[in-house]
Amino acid sequence: MNRKILALLSMPLALLAVAPAAAASLLDYVGECVPFARAASGIQIYGDAWTWWDKAEGKYRRGYAPREGAVIVFARSARLPLGHVAVISRVVDDRVVMVTHANWSRIDGVRGRVEQDVTLTDVSDAGDWSAVRVWYRGSAGLGSTNYPVSGFIYGGHEANELTSRSPDYVAALIDVYVR
Repeated sequence: MNRKILALLSMPLALLAVAPAAAASLLDYVGECVPFARAASGIQIYGDAWTWWDKAEGKYRRGYAPREGAVIVFARSARLPLGHVAVISRVVDDRVVMVTHANWSRIDGVRGRVEQDVTLTDVSDAGDWSAVRVWYRGSAGLGSTNYPVSGFIYGGHEANELTSRSPDYVAALIDVYVR
């Protein structure tokens, strides 16, 4: 009995913050992108989002093609001084994916909430996912900023709740190819 209590007390506070007992799902999380991506993907990397790419070397497979359950690592930039991480929830086509992530858009005036199946498109000249645009709730469409990407980290687990049962593929493609 004492071992169980000691084990519970020694759990990292970050895990308790990401998955509190009252939360029904990962989608209820409110906070920074890093703890959410760690909990949603199973990839156990710590530190600012932009550091994940280097920290994954030798520990997780890395690459430049999106896969469901992979973490996309946004590089540090003027717009994202700490970078950003998101989990790929759906691959729509060669240059369009959907991500589930935390702390991107203001939702009901609050930052930190989770957004599910958000459109993200590869805008790199070479089609290598080195630069992306992200759907932004505030503009009701793809944002106008190109964000540099380090790549994708593979090897965690896939959380079933990262994607909805019927994501809006058509809207994702319209956002990218029509606007």
